[in-house]
Amino acid sequence: MTGRGSVLLAALGERARRLSPEMLAYVSGPPDPSGWGVGRGEFEIAGSRFGPLLRLARPILGPGMLVTRRERRVPFTVVDRPWSSGDGEPALATGRVFGFRGGSQRFIDVLLTGPEPGALRNVLGARGRVELLLDCGVDAEGRLILRSRSMRLRIGRRRLRLPRLLGIAAESATGFDAERQCYTISARARHPVLGTVLEYRGDFAYEHLPGPAGCHSPEQTAA
Repeated sequence: MTGRGSVLLAALGERARRLSPEMLAYVSGPPDPSGWGVGRGEFEIAGSRFGPLLRLARPILGPGMLVTRRERRVPFTVVDRPWSSGDGEPALATGRVFGFRGGSQRFIDVLLTGPEPGALRNVLGARGRVELLLDCGVDAEGRLILRSRSMRLRIGRRRLRLPRLLGIAAESATGFDAERQCYTISARARHPVLGTVLEYRGDFAYEHLPGPAGCHSPEQTAA
């Protein structure tokens, strides 16, 4: 999320002016193009109630995508690393570690420039088998809103769009609580039949740190 090459700023365009000052700084990223961001906080609740079912999908979808536990008061760490995609477009790799009491779990994703203004491609997991097309916006409270429009499954070199009954609808809201002086996050993924299959909400402190020269690839993202 570098200020000179923020994939989020590029998607928001003029709408970025509606972000709260703290959120604008968050989205813009560190002044150092090689910098990165680290957030640490606690989720009020995090995880999925479909853990056993999700474990069955792990061999297909790969690591770094499925959260199979569900607990309250879960500590977490998030690491954001900006990099450049193969065509030189800005991108953002994010790694999240959920500190469940039953064992930590990791969720990683990459944000890439979308096919049109206001859109982002969100590639999930270490293998990138699942891709969401997101709409990027700002709500009346100055929060960053990401909302999925469609879901695709990558099989070899092909990306197959899933019908609504097989897909997941995801939405997240990231903001800043001025009274408590912390960032807030809420995210939910819903299936049209099963209902909520993943959710997390909580707050966190966030800072930008300098990094080594050059760009970071998704494989280097760690929490």
